[in-house]
Amino acid sequence: ETRVSVDRKRKMKKKEREEIESWIKGDETGAQMLKRVWRVRPFILPPPLHRVPLRVGNVLELVGPSPSAKTQILIQTAITCILPKHWNGIHYGGFDHLVLFIDLDSRFDINRFAQLLLHRIMEPYGEASGDYDKSLFDLCMTRFLYVRCSDSFQFLQTLKTLNWRLDKEKEVHGASVHLLMIDSIGAFHWMDRASMLLPLKENSRKKLFLQSVSEAVVQDIKKLLQVHPMLVIATKSVIFWNKQSTASVEVKGSFMKNNWEERSSRNVTRNSQHVEYREYMPSAWQSFVTHRILIRSSDDHSVTSNCQNSSFYLLEWLLPRLSISDKIVVKDTGVFVDS
Repeated sequence: ETRVSVDRKRKMKKKEREEIESWIKGDETGAQMLKRVWRVRPFILPPPLHRVPLRVGNVLELVGPSPSAKTQILIQTAITCILPKHWNGIHYGGFDHLVLFIDLDSRFDINRFAQLLLHRIMEPYGEASGDYDKSLFDLCMTRFLYVRCSDSFQFLQTLKTLNWRLDKEKEVHGASVHLLMIDSIGAFHWMDRASMLLPLKENSRKKLFLQSVSEAVVQDIKKLLQVHPMLVIATKSVIFWNKQSTASVEVKGSFMKNNWEERSSRNVTRNSQHVEYREYMPSAWQSFVTHRILIRSSDDHSVTSNCQNSSFYLLEWLLPRLSISDKIVVKDTGVFVDS
């Protein structure tokens, strides 16, 4: 059995080396990459992201104002990924993989993450008992890989070194990274935009061009996915407004339409009113996204739950377009679909 195990590991390492060499040489065509990615069986994420089956290689974007539970949904999905399917005879239904979380807006709360993870682990025991498996908690925490970047330069540098890091993490944990989470992808957009207006003498670094930065991010992620197939989930903060609300908004919208590079918009039907948000990310990122979800505040709070300290939102699939929308409630114990 030991010899078989050693031979299997050697074959896996050989296959990984071949994939890395192929990635470095750039001799894998787009058709070959798609064929390799689509061999992987699609999977269903936990609610509220359960409506559409996803595959590794897909890029899911969560769009909504701040706050709108986008990070909470990331946390809940990450916990499902790092939990095992079974542990000591208890069914947790996890994916038993690693998660890489890239924090671009420095708002991630590790205490909140640990609280929700502890709740999931204690749930089968009954939280009132206070019993939980500490070894499982420690294992899950080591499976959650966290990176924080403070500007676009650090973000790009991080992406270029991830191939080496993910190889090391896979070797240590015996499991691969299943989810790449980016919170939030537009965090540096306005800083980069402002830096373009500075004189060269006031800008010590090479000037950033929004389109080139976005293209570099997309290309680096694509190269990473060739060697480490993952599902990418990114959040993006936007501002909603009523198209028919005030003249000032119309003037601002007209100005943005005439002067912005990113001129596409998204229209949303909300309580028979026309609500819009302006798409500000460059086209390189927009075309990279394969799935998109819109999250917005719910005006209808007629929820059957009597829990206090709850927030309510509407979740709607824009890409692909689904006719159904989900009402979600955010509680201390997580994010739930209100039936």
